[in-house]
Amino acid sequence: MNVSSSTLSLTVADVDASRAFLCTHLGYEVAMADDGFVSLTRGDAAVDVILLGGGTDVLPPEQRDQRAAGLILALTVTDLAAEEARLRAAGAPITMPLREEPWGERLFQMTDPNGVVVQLVEWAAAADAAGPADPADDESAAAIVITPSADHVTVSPNATMAGLAAPSRGSAELSSWTVTMDAGATGPEHSISREQVWTVTAGALEVTCGGRTEKVAAGQTLILPADRVRRIHAPEQAEAHVSMRSDGVASVPGTEGTRELPWAR
Repeated sequence: MNVSSSTLSLTVADVDASRAFLCTHLGYEVAMADDGFVSLTRGDAAVDVILLGGGTDVLPPEQRDQRAAGLILALTVTDLAAEEARLRAAGAPITMPLREEPWGERLFQMTDPNGVVVQLVEWAAAADAAGPADPADDESAAAIVITPSADHVTVSPNATMAGLAAPSRGSAELSSWTVTMDAGATGPEHSISREQVWTVTAGALEVTCGGRTEKVAAGQTLILPADRVRRIHAPEQAEAHVSMRSDGVASVPGTEGTRELPWAR
């Protein structure tokens, strides 16, 4: 068998919505279109995509009322972090943030308006091998200086987070930010999927984790393990510097799903 090209045909409820998603965010172009049908291509190694509206008589009767579900459209790309930053800035619906699996696969996922999951993938070994032999020849290898900006400040009822390093601001792997809490402020119980390192730079914090409460004074550093429920209280005005892997997300006991940390993206 000699395969000359590949096409993925998806039956969706709203053809125009999926077409707009793939064209806007992933660079697909319309090759052919008709009522309830569109053929999309990119002109590179990406699989061509055909979108069919549900109920079309082009399909056999037993397939007409089925919808695309339980599948992932996976595209292998280069410079995955840059793609994630571009798509996030464009408002793409990122439903699984950037992560790296133990076997070396880096990936993140989006979900289109019809529930089709699109996964962008980069293999760690390939990404490392693609780097230049001489880092001095690569501008991206130069040091990056980040200036705090009001555009990256998030104010919650209990604290103010000012983003520093993050994938959207030049960091490839880590995020860091400052936290300011007023005296008496207490954050909600939550857990983070990645280890965090907190260095208190002013005042003091009381951190309850694993059934113990630790008081961390200015100049001290606290390591919070991944996936452990914690609560942070400021008995006095306090400031801290926090760092973690950039793909960490938050979970709140008693609620479903995870929450991204916008100051770390």
